[in-house]
Order: sequence, then C-alpha cells, then structure tokens
Amino acid sequence: MTTKTPAGAWLLQHLQRLLPKTIGQTPDADETPGPPRPAIAIVTDSAAALPPEWVLKFAENGYLNVVPMPVIIGENVYSDDDAELETHISLALAAGKSVKTSRPSPGQFERAYKAAADAGFDAVVSLHISTKLSGTFDAAQIGADRVQIPVHVVDSGTVGMGQGRGVQAALSAAAHGAGADEVVAAAHAAVVGTSVYFYVPSLEQLRRGGRISMASSWLGTVLDIKPILGIRDGAVVPLEKVRSAARAIARLEALAAGNIAARGDEATQISVHYFGNEIQGRKLGDSLAVRFPGLAAVTLTRLPAVLAAHAGLGVLVVVVADAPAAPDIQNPDYPLAGLH
Repeated sequence: MTTKTPAGAWLLQHLQRLLPKTIGQTPDADETPGPPRPAIAIVTDSAAALPPEWVLKFAENGYLNVVPMPVIIGENVYSDDDAELETHISLALAAGKSVKTSRPSPGQFERAYKAAADAGFDAVVSLHISTKLSGTFDAAQIGADRVQIPVHVVDSGTVGMGQGRGVQAALSAAAHGAGADEVVAAAHAAVVGTSVYFYVPSLEQLRRGGRISMASSWLGTVLDIKPILGIRDGAVVPLEKVRSAARAIARLEALAAGNIAARGDEATQISVHYFGNEIQGRKLGDSLAVRFPGLAAVTLTRLPAVLAAHAGLGVLVVVVADAPAAPDIQNPDYPLAGLH
C-alpha cells in the first residue's frame, strides 16, 4: 500500500527538537530554539494498534509508553510485545486451541507512571481500550492511585486505531505545550471522530471471550452468516449480516466508503487492520485509496495479538477518522507506516 503525505514526520521532527542537547554541544548556527520539552507524558495499552517502529521513536524519550496486554494460550502467558506471539497465536487459532486475554497488572501501570515522574514530566494522560471490552482502565486507575505524579486515566470507548488516533492527538497536544486537561480534551475529540467497522470469518472467538452472545455466534455458524460488526458506545455491536465472505468484505468496504464520502476525502484519514491476511488488508486499503484519492492518510497495520485473540484469523478492520484541521499539528500519518 502506498501511504499518503507523511505529515506525521513533522511531529517526529518536532519532538526530536525538544530533546536536550548533549553536554558541551552547541546549537547549529541556523538552528532556532524549539519550544519547551512537553510536560505531559502519554501512556496507553497495546490495543491501540500503533506500529511498533513508530512507537519506539517516542518511547525512547519517555513521551509515550505502551503497556503490553497479556495473551494466554493454553497454560502459557505471553506479553503482547513478544516477537514470537504472532506465530504462537496464529498456530493456536488455526488449531482451535483456547486463546484468551487479560488486562495488564496495576503494577505495570504503576511502573509506567513512575518512569514518567522520574523523567521529569509534570503529569500523565493514560488512554485505554474501552471499559466494555477490557478491565484495563481499572488496572490503570489502581496503578495511578499508587503514584505521586498526577495521572488522568481516560476510557477511549473504542479500540484499535480508533484508540490510536486519540493517542496521536494527545501526544501532539502535549508536544505543543498543552496542559493535562487540554491533552485529555484533544484525545477525546479525536476518538469521537472515529468509526470502527470490522469483519470476522467466524464469531466463535468473540463468543468465547464473552464479546457477543451465544445466540449470535450460533446464528453465524449454522447459517454461515458473515457479520459486519462495529464499535458503538464502547461495545461490539452487529451492523449487518451477509451470506458469504466475499460479500461481507465488499460490504465492509462499502460501509467505510459511505462514511468517508459523508466526511469528504480531505477531511478523512483511514487505517486498515488485518491478522493473518495481509494481502486482503492491503487490497482493501488500496481500493479505498483509489476510490478516495484525496484522503489525508491511509495506513495498514497488523491487528495487535490481544485483539486478534478475540477476532480470530482473517479479521479485517477499517477505522475511519477525522483528519486534523491542520496537517502540521496532529499526526495523521506514520513516517514508518505501510507493512506493519
């Protein structure tokens, strides 16, 4: 997939200018002093589906900390940042083995917040997966109660790059010197402007994880109905039922296209997630990019294992979001987006 204009490179360059100079190093003659270092650190969880290479650019300086969520395969517990987890979970799902998830421990969040305090930040904004899908928010709140630095724990009410767009907006606001309340407001505004649509070949994993009812799972299996699902008010909801996989994927694209058309190309950015079916994900993203050449950003990322554990192999997700009013303020695209 060809990504759109890398406006997100601005945020990366902007934050790099905020880094303290090495002792004894003098600024270049033509270099103008940058704004003060951000006072607010951002913490999130791995359900935000941010590309790992992009995260590292900000994590190494403490601006962003992504707490990994555990995945349980049989009797083994893996961290969502385990390099081998994609293989383990793919094999387990293909074999029909039990794959479960859990929230991170309060101690993981406590350590993340203490790290921000030790790095000299004034406060933390901690944005997480919907409380209707995970207990992560509660674990983060417990961790926040154990530290001295002020922590604002926020329920994104969504997942994937719906949540990720909120993280990007929060990071951008903090980079511009916003206070904690303003950072929270920026994250909320970005999340509200997102819509999440997804297709799963089987409802079994969602049923096992308690994300849908037994009746819905049985209906999809017995009648071979392929549902289009969405996130509404923080929960997974059925949108449409289609008779075949090909029709379901076509309908997924149509729903996303209708949303994009209503917003307008240039006012919209999209993210496509996949797991175990990169070619399908790339094809879907390319098709939408051709239909709407004015899109502010188009990105393709693998769905995090913690979400794939519930959605299963072959999942396709489209996240439609508002593009920022000014491309040099927020981060509508990844300089490293593409094959993640």
